[in-house]
Amino acid sequence: MPMPRPLDAPTIALLGRAFGPDLLYDEAALSARSSDESGLAQAPAAVLLARTEAQVSRLLELANAHGFAVTPRGAGTGLAGGCLASPGGVVLDLTAMNRILNIDSRSLTATVQPGVLTGDLRSAARAKGLFYPPDPASLGTCTIGGNAATNAGGPACVKYGTTRDYVLGLSAVLPTGELIRAGVNTRKGVVGYDLARLLVGSEGTLGVITELTLKLLPHPRAAACVAAVFADLGAAMRAVIGIMARGHLPSAMEFLDARCLKLVGDLLPFRVTGGDSALVLVETDGDAEQTAREVADVEGICRELGATDLIPAATEEHSREAIWSVRRSVSTRIHEACAVYIPEDIAVPIGRIADMVAALPQVERRHGVTIYAFGHAGDGNIHLNLTAPDAALRPQVEAAAEDCVRLALGFGGTMSGEHGVGLAKRGLLPLELSPVSLRLQRGLKALLDPGHVLNPGKIFPPDEPEEHP
Repeated sequence: MPMPRPLDAPTIALLGRAFGPDLLYDEAALSARSSDESGLAQAPAAVLLARTEAQVSRLLELANAHGFAVTPRGAGTGLAGGCLASPGGVVLDLTAMNRILNIDSRSLTATVQPGVLTGDLRSAARAKGLFYPPDPASLGTCTIGGNAATNAGGPACVKYGTTRDYVLGLSAVLPTGELIRAGVNTRKGVVGYDLARLLVGSEGTLGVITELTLKLLPHPRAAACVAAVFADLGAAMRAVIGIMARGHLPSAMEFLDARCLKLVGDLLPFRVTGGDSALVLVETDGDAEQTAREVADVEGICRELGATDLIPAATEEHSREAIWSVRRSVSTRIHEACAVYIPEDIAVPIGRIADMVAALPQVERRHGVTIYAFGHAGDGNIHLNLTAPDAALRPQVEAAAEDCVRLALGFGGTMSGEHGVGLAKRGLLPLELSPVSLRLQRGLKALLDPGHVLNPGKIFPPDEPEEHP
C-alpha cells in the first residue's frame, strides 16, 4: 500500500483555518512529539492538539480528502515507536482530552477521555474505594488511551490481566472520520463482533479512541510484598512455579537476573553474595487475614525451595514502595549506563523462563553485546535490555534482538508481551505470524482504512523497502 503524501504549504494553511491555534507547527512543538522511549525519532510536519471528538473526526476527513497521514499520540511513553509520525504527516496529540468524566460506585465503572493519566485514574478510583488494576511501569506519566492502543500490561497482569480486560466499551473515530461506539457499559455483552477488543491493542492503526468505559473492582483491603534471593535463576523460577502450583495467585511476581541484581544491590537491606544470584518479588492482596496467611505461605515456600536471603513481608504502603523501587530502578540504571539500549519484551511459557535466560550468554558472545533480563515471572513476560557501550554497535544490538525473538518463538513464546510492534518490530512480524494471518490482518486494515491515512507504516512490514526513521 502506498504511503500518504507529505503535507504541503497549501494543506497546512487549510488545516490552520480548520483548527486555529490548536494546530501547531513551530519547531518546539514538533520536536516535543518526534520521539518516544524506543530510541527512534521522526518529526511530524504539524501537530493537532485535539480537544474534542469533532476535531479528531474533521482531521481524518481532511486526511482522506488530501492524502496525508495522521498518527495518534498520547504521552509518548511507548517503547516500540508506535506513536511516531509518518514523514510529512500530522501527529494527533490527545493529551488535552484528559477528563475523568464519571466514576460510578454503583456500577463499578469509570468513564474517561483518552488523555487521562493512568495513575490519576487509579488514585481517583481508590478515593471511592475502587480499584483499576492495570499498572504499567510508566503509570505516573502514561495515558489510558495509549494503554488501550497498546493493550498495556504490568506486574499485576498475573492476577488481574491487561488493559483489554477492563475496557467494557469505547467511542472511536474510524480512519474515514466516521464515529463508532463499540462494546457495552455492562459486565457482559455478546451482540455482534467484538469491535472494542479489536481496537484495543491495534496501536492506533484501526481507529482513534476518544472515550472509554472501564471496569473497576473493589479495592483490596490489604497487600503485602516479599523479596527473596536465590542462588541462581533456575532456583528462583522453581520457587515461582512452586508458589503457583500450590494454589497461590499473587497480585505480582517479578524477577531480576544476576546482572540486574548487581545494578541495584545497593538498594537492598542485605549484601547479595554469589555471582549468579536472582531476586524474586512476590506481592499478595485481598482481605487482611487472607493476605497474612498467603504471604506467610509464600515465605515458607521460598525458604523451603532454597531462598538464601529474604526480606519479610512488608505490609505498610511505604515499606512495599521501598521494595518495588528496587525493581523500578533497573531500567533507569541500565539506560543511564549504556550508549545503545534496545528494550525487548518477549514472553515465553512460565516454565521456560530459566531456559530463555540461560540461552542469552550465547547471544551476547555471538554479537558482542550485554543483555539484562528482568520482568514478570508470573506470566512469562521477560524484559530484555540489550546494550552496548558505543553507538556504532547499534547494528550488532539489533541483530542480537532478532536472535532473542527467534529464541522466544522457539520456546513457544511471542515477540512482544506488552510493548507492541510499532516501528521497532514490524520487520520481525513474519517470524511469528503466518502468511495467511498477515494477509487477513492487512485486509482488516484496508477495510477500515481504505485511504491508508491512519498511523501507516506501523505493525506490518513495508511492502517495499523504505528508509527506517
